[in-house]
Amino acid sequence: MELEDEERETFLSEYGLEKLSAPKFLKASYNLLQAITFFTIGKDEVKAWTVTENTTALKAAGVIHSDIEKGFIRAEVISWKDLLEHSSFKAAKEKAAVRLEGKEYNVQDGDVIYFRFST
Repeated sequence: MELEDEERETFLSEYGLEKLSAPKFLKASYNLLQAITFFTIGKDEVKAWTVTENTTALKAAGVIHSDIEKGFIRAEVISWKDLLEHSSFKAAKEKAAVRLEGKEYNVQDGDVIYFRFST
């Protein structure tokens, strides 16, 4: 729903806002819900997953699929900021920028994770 310019100005002024901002709203919502985002990378896709703060790697694996949680071995983890410094996840591993974490690791906001698991 779009507001006309005059209606938008009235709305913003009544609520003491300078402008509407979806990113600010989403960030505030995430903070209120104590939610964080981690990412997985596949051959053809990057996917974002939402979990609550202090979620373990084991539970995060279960968000993706119960079989990954059941067969969890380790998580290969790098922050998205560190990943940007490398050309790929593989290149980051070759430069020892990827950490191996166990099932009790608390997933951090912005982690990029490859889950090692058996079926």
